[in-house]
Amino acid sequence: MNEDTIRLVTIGRILRRRWRLLAALAVLGALVGYGASVLVFPPRYTAQAPVLLPGVWEERELLTQVDIATSLTVVDRAADAIHWTDVSRTELRSHVAASAADGNIITISGTADTPERAQRLADGVAQQFVQFAAQVAGSGADAGVAAQTEALRKQVAETNRRISDLAKAADPGQTVESVQSRTALENLRTSLEAAMKKLEEADPSTSKAGMVVMGPAPRPTGEAPPTRIQLIAGGALLFLLVTVVGHLVAARMNRRLRSEPEIAAALGAASLGTVDVAGEWPAHRPQSGERGTRVRRLLGMDVRWDVPAPLKSGDEAGRRLRYRRVCARLREQLPAPRRLLVVVPEGDEIARRAAGLLVTEAKADPLLRVVEVSVERPTVPDRETEAGALVVLGAGTWTAEELAGIADACADGRHEVLGVVVAGTVQARPTRPAAELPDDATLTFAVPGRATGGSA
Repeated sequence: MNEDTIRLVTIGRILRRRWRLLAALAVLGALVGYGASVLVFPPRYTAQAPVLLPGVWEERELLTQVDIATSLTVVDRAADAIHWTDVSRTELRSHVAASAADGNIITISGTADTPERAQRLADGVAQQFVQFAAQVAGSGADAGVAAQTEALRKQVAETNRRISDLAKAADPGQTVESVQSRTALENLRTSLEAAMKKLEEADPSTSKAGMVVMGPAPRPTGEAPPTRIQLIAGGALLFLLVTVVGHLVAARMNRRLRSEPEIAAALGAASLGTVDVAGEWPAHRPQSGERGTRVRRLLGMDVRWDVPAPLKSGDEAGRRLRYRRVCARLREQLPAPRRLLVVVPEGDEIARRAAGLLVTEAKADPLLRVVEVSVERPTVPDRETEAGALVVLGAGTWTAEELAGIADACADGRHEVLGVVVAGTVQARPTRPAAELPDDATLTFAVPGRATGGSA
């Protein structure tokens, strides 16, 4: 898979062959999400209280009011009003938020561990915000309003004095002068009324600072995000995705050889053929890893996922025919007496089974002695009467460096690697009667440089 493009079929293969592992890790992720919902993100509820700002407000003014609503002064006043001893003022401020909406409405949000406390927090902050905003607007206008009020009062006093003077000098008759005097008197009274009206309009209570809480905050009916369900689902999905991505990364970095020519080239020997191993994995396992093996088998990790599904082979007679052809090739190459050392990498169960079947089919001609060699530190017995070594291994199991180490170990033991046999798993079919392939059946196969009597 090193050079292959990751496709949906690859992900589908992971889901099919690793569904137990994926299910186990998804459950683990769900448990982690549940733990986070209890310890890190306990259930929270959010209530919202709307505050109406009468008049015409610019956007920057609304943003200023939003900052005031969440300021430390307003939150401290709200904390004093609700009297919560289990929450600090700093923590309480982090649970308060405000936002400006269309229509000059500021929405104040309060978050707490219960719906009742969330509702109380939102209402308390909204009330304290309205009171504080009114105080700020009133104190800022005190100086200007006082000067304006004093000027208006002087104007009213002066007007009253002139009205009094004109009233004394006015002629009660119908002469032109008396009519003009009375007209001027009426104009002065109108000016006085206008001045008094302006004085009333200068009252801070009539300015646009008169904010109104539009009603109590509705009690929340659901948790605020992230909810416990969201954390559980998110944890399961996260673990699932990480596992799939981990499989894909491992497959891209995998350097194990799969094809027969690559394996033969890594060992510096010719390939004698490919044999099949049918059925389930053998029951024998190293005792030291028995517990780990059971866990791997339970999670479905004892079967490779990054190789195609085993093909259906012929029956048992056809599989035996492949082993006999390998033995026939060895007889053609070796002079009598034919003795060979069969080298199997330690831990390669497919190769171990294939070597056992090869010994059975050889029937002491050639005489095969099977040895398992550690891949980490390969050591091959010294040459005695063997004519060479035969390496049997499973496809897609070992890297070129590991196979080169086995070849070097054979050279150190003065064994020439005469050939390589690659073993693979297949799905078994019903067995043919033994009479159809007798033990002394004559095998013919193609050999380079000779006449071809059959196919290999």
